Order: sequence, then structure tokens, then C-alpha cells
Amino acid sequence: MLIQRSGDMGLGVPFNMTQYAVLIHLIAQSAGLRPGLFTHVINNAHVYENHVQAMKTQLARRDQAFPAPKLVLNPDVHDFYDFTIDDIALDNYRHLGKLPMEVAV
Repeated sequence: MLIQRSGDMGLGVPFNMTQYAVLIHLIAQSAGLRPGLFTHVINNAHVYENHVQAMKTQLARRDQAFPAPKLVLNPDVHDFYDFTIDDIALDNYRHLGKLPMEVAV
């Protein structure tokens, strides 16, 4: 379970969720286990004013979304510290185009 104090829903949270989900898979494979559920709690989820239009566009595309890609890990790696970027891949990753958002300062 990830409990996040604060999260930028446009830019930060999608990357946070992805990174922790991959981490769970890496640890599970290293321990000889199957990954379980990833629960993410955000205490202060927010959308910055300069992200509103891009987020509205993203929500409007929901019915056009592609199937989720498949995370593929090199099955020969069993020590967490031996994983490299080359051992991690996303099969069938597709998207509907970039939605630019500037980091809010």
C-alpha cells in the first residue's frame, strides 16, 4: 500500500503509480512470489490550474482508451539488485497522443 501525502494528478501521480507497481513486480519476482494488489491512497489529490484543459481532454478520451500494456520482466533475473532497464519492458504500449502539461511552480 502506498499512502501519498500529496499528489499532482496530471503529472506526478501517473508516474508514481507506475513506478510503485513495477517495484512490486520486481520484488515479487526476486522473492519467488506473485505480485498482489497495489493500493494507492492520496490524501491531497490536486489538479493544477494550468493542467485543467489537458485533464479534461484526457477524461474525454476515456472511451477511446487502448487495452493496458503488459509488463514483461526478464524471467532469468532472481536477485533484485541484478535488474537493469533492459530487463523491464512494456508490450503493446499505445496511447492517444501527448497531452502537454508544464510542471506547476
